[in-house]
Amino acid sequence: MTDDTEATDADERTTIRTGRDFEQSYRLDASEAGAFLVDLGEQLQDGDELTIATDEWELPFAFGEPVELEVDFDGVDDPELEIELELPGRPDEEAPAVE
Repeated sequence: MTDDTEATDADERTTIRTGRDFEQSYRLDASEAGAFLVDLGEQLQDGDELTIATDEWELPFAFGEPVELEVDFDGVDDPELEIELELPGRPDEEAPAVE
């Protein structure tokens, strides 16, 4: 893909911004989900902003602290493990000056 094609693809994506609700679910094989989680983890380690994107949309997100991680195991009947990561938004306001 050339740089011009990459720029055009990025321009055609819908950017998901604050003030909008968005939800997308995927059914993936474990290796693909693992690769996604590794990439996400690297973005979390590198700074306080991350971007998740497909060919159709991108979701930039500036996150704050603390990050909430929940592990839920249901071992009754059909065992299921749920891992949830919740990132709070970073406030965009600054405190007023004291003079």
